[in-house]
Amino acid sequence: MDEILARAAEGVDPDAPDAFLRIFLNLMAQIPWTTLLWWNLIFLAVGALLGWWRGRTAEGLAWAFVLGPIGWLIVLRHPRRKVPPPLPP
Repeated sequence: MDEILARAAEGVDPDAPDAFLRIFLNLMAQIPWTTLLWWNLIFLAVGALLGWWRGRTAEGLAWAFVLGPIGWLIVLRHPRRKVPPPLPP
């Protein structure tokens, strides 16, 4: 933890009025945003697939977007949506 705080406070004057903002931006620069984006896209794809399998594609996307893999469990808990048979010609 001390390492992370040292890297965040590197080059920041603690008495400066914008010290908080600079430390915050230094912390945000340490986050692997590209990796997080790809994981989120994978979570959405699996959520959409599970939702499509249960007849609830939009719901699967929404739950996966909000809760990630936990949303998959919510989609799987709901029963399949029954599709009515086609009407005769």
